[in-house]
Amino acid sequence: MLTEIAPAKINLTLRVLGRRADGYHELESLVAFADLADTLTLRPGDTLGLDVSGPFAAASGGVSDNLVLKAVAALSQRVSGLRAGHFELEKNIPVAAGIGGGSADAAAALRLLARANGIAPDDARLMEAARAVGADVPVCLASKSCVMRGVGEQLSPVDLTAMPALLVNPGVALSTRDVFAKFAGPQGGVPITEVPRTPEAMLAFLAQHGNDLAQAAIACAPVVEAVLAQLRDSPGSLLARMSGSGATCFALFASVDEAAAAAHLLHAERHGWWAWAATIG
Repeated sequence: MLTEIAPAKINLTLRVLGRRADGYHELESLVAFADLADTLTLRPGDTLGLDVSGPFAAASGGVSDNLVLKAVAALSQRVSGLRAGHFELEKNIPVAAGIGGGSADAAAALRLLARANGIAPDDARLMEAARAVGADVPVCLASKSCVMRGVGEQLSPVDLTAMPALLVNPGVALSTRDVFAKFAGPQGGVPITEVPRTPEAMLAFLAQHGNDLAQAAIACAPVVEAVLAQLRDSPGSLLARMSGSGATCFALFASVDEAAAAAHLLHAERHGWWAWAATIG
């Protein structure tokens, strides 16, 4: 049995630079990872399969559409005689939530397949397969903080100080396609040149770099605006922001205790909303 952790991806910033001729959008995003994660296990063998369990298993949809199996197919096209087997996925990350759960699972599958087949972690075929599966899979392959550009394929690693946070999802699945359909167009914004490391400098940096998709997500699901307002008003909240194309939002705090207290308060006030006190970095 081989096991990999698939941590949630958090877009601390997200700038949409424009749409390319192939229909994809050029992006610039400071990406970090949380200590919230799915767990993927592989039992190598001749029969390919996938079982899904965990709190978000039911929302994951049909197994045949799961990105874990799409990752197997993508790598099989590039590695002759690839050995796979039976996967077991514990789904702890909300689905269609803007924090890369499916992409993280696909990346974990590629890492497991590399281990099972003696493929080096820096083998170019892994990154090629990641790009073929989805735009967020390459950044999830290493699951390290970085600035992501292009359509997700240009990755510049950065060192981030770990930050206490509260992740909140109102129980609404948002399609990235639908959010981009509501997107009004590039909003300018400040390019990322240097990423600060101290908490104080990071907060000032994040105040200048927002999420260009927030208003489009609110147009698709107005509850996103309520989530952001709730996070801004949470005691100790330093900054509130939406991740990815939503609907998950996050707030940063000065301490883990403050983030946990905010999670406790939110659970009492907002039944049906999912909340997770996390550390991201």
